[in-house]
Amino acid sequence: MASLKRCRVRSDVDLETIKAPKRLAPWSHAVGAEVLSGGDSLATGRLVLLGDPASRDAWDGTLRLVTYATAELDVEMARDPLLAEVGWSWLLEALDQYGAHHTAAGGTVTQTTSARFGDLAGPAHVVEIELRASWTPLDDDLGPHLTAWVDLLCTAAGLPPPGVSVLPENRFPGP
Repeated sequence: MASLKRCRVRSDVDLETIKAPKRLAPWSHAVGAEVLSGGDSLATGRLVLLGDPASRDAWDGTLRLVTYATAELDVEMARDPLLAEVGWSWLLEALDQYGAHHTAAGGTVTQTTSARFGDLAGPAHVVEIELRASWTPLDDDLGPHLTAWVDLLCTAAGLPPPGVSVLPENRFPGP
């Protein structure tokens, strides 16, 4: 847990310790995150660290990281027939990129489309992606796992990687 608390994340991510589930394992710790841009929440998630010496066979280790992440998507991205595969690759690529050694990764990617009617505030149509996953860390230092998870949230939110600037639309005048 100390390595999770020492980890520094991007400034556009609000990270906080949250209440962890008590019945899943003898001990647990959880963090919640919200990706913010211009005061808007672009993605949210939680990452739970479970510890159970009796789960060594089921988890391929005594620790397990479990996540739930969700983000609103633009309509064009939602039309991609490979969206679920792409969403899953965001997690695996982030874990690899940050050297978060792991085993036994599994999960689901769900896409939902909602339409609002009547007096409900907000956009008329909303498309969201939801990722639920778990994996067994093979390292004592869980910082790279947390950093990879935050990267997953930022990717789902549509933010560029750190150090990359997005050119504003209409930067170049038309003919």
